Amino acid sequence: MTADRPTRAAEPGAAPTADGPVRLLVGGTEVARYVLDPALDARHGPRPYLHPVRTLGGTVVTDALPADHVWHLGASLAVQDVNGTNLWGGRTYVRDVGYTWRDDHGRIAHVRWSERAADRLAHRLEWRDPHGAVLLTEHRQLTAVALTGAVPLTSEGPSGGGLSGGGSSGGGSAWRLEVDYTLSAPARQDVRLGSPATNGRPGGAGYGGFFWRAVSAAPASVFSATATGEEAVNGSAEPWVALCGTGPDGGAYTLVFTGLGDGDRWFTRTAMYPGVGVAFAFDEPVTVTAGTNRRGRHAVVVADGTLTRAQAAALANTVR
Repeated sequence: MTADRPTRAAEPGAAPTADGPVRLLVGGTEVARYVLDPALDARHGPRPYLHPVRTLGGTVVTDALPADHVWHLGASLAVQDVNGTNLWGGRTYVRDVGYTWRDDHGRIAHVRWSERAADRLAHRLEWRDPHGAVLLTEHRQLTAVALTGAVPLTSEGPSGGGLSGGGSSGGGSAWRLEVDYTLSAPARQDVRLGSPATNGRPGGAGYGGFFWRAVSAAPASVFSATATGEEAVNGSAEPWVALCGTGPDGGAYTLVFTGLGDGDRWFTRTAMYPGVGVAFAFDEPVTVTAGTNRRGRHAVVVADGTLTRAQAAALANTVR
């Protein structure tokens, strides 16, 4: 184990669970696997995550345990600062010091199922500090919805021309992942949610919340309803954001994200790695007051092919 990056403790997507693999299906096709209780080093921020997530054409669109950020785990919910506990994984950003390895890593743990069907998973979780004390309780629901034929899909960029890193259409199919959760604070304790940005890091590093670590064999591109590129989209409150990438099999894909809550901002990366997140505390810390709840509902359209801006907007508008 190096000083800068812990080694892998398990292969992505292969971590066993007590009751076998957990899958989400669309029309009988597996589109995602849910890793419920990964056997990971505590410094990777152990938590349930979706990986691999696939298009209906079979292209993988998530990454997990990548070498550049081992604690990036497919699509998951995680925050780096929850009352001083790091539930994101990796080094903690300390004001006036920078990123530092600390013994402050907790775990987001599955407690029990409330529903388990082919296209819907719902369960109770606990966000725990390094000593196992419960910081937040959560009820989470994941739903897979078929969208095939909702919008004609082609292989053009957001303005009708090709996007850098784009490819040919993967067959004109799409499905939607819906993520619905409620975070509940203890009756007698406020819970503060922070990020590297709220702890002093410059450069728009307000990450922490619902985060999707994508995979792309060629440089990925990101755009929104009115902007194009990482710098323009990062930190915005656009109604939707799209990321176009190329899967390990060479298939082009597009992800369309919706569902910012009040005060949330988009966190986007394409230069260092491909990823999009709903950031809870992009500029300022957020507090879940004792005895209250924080609700989130996000949707991600997973489409084969490289979509135009008009197509991405149309798919975003399918979310109700």
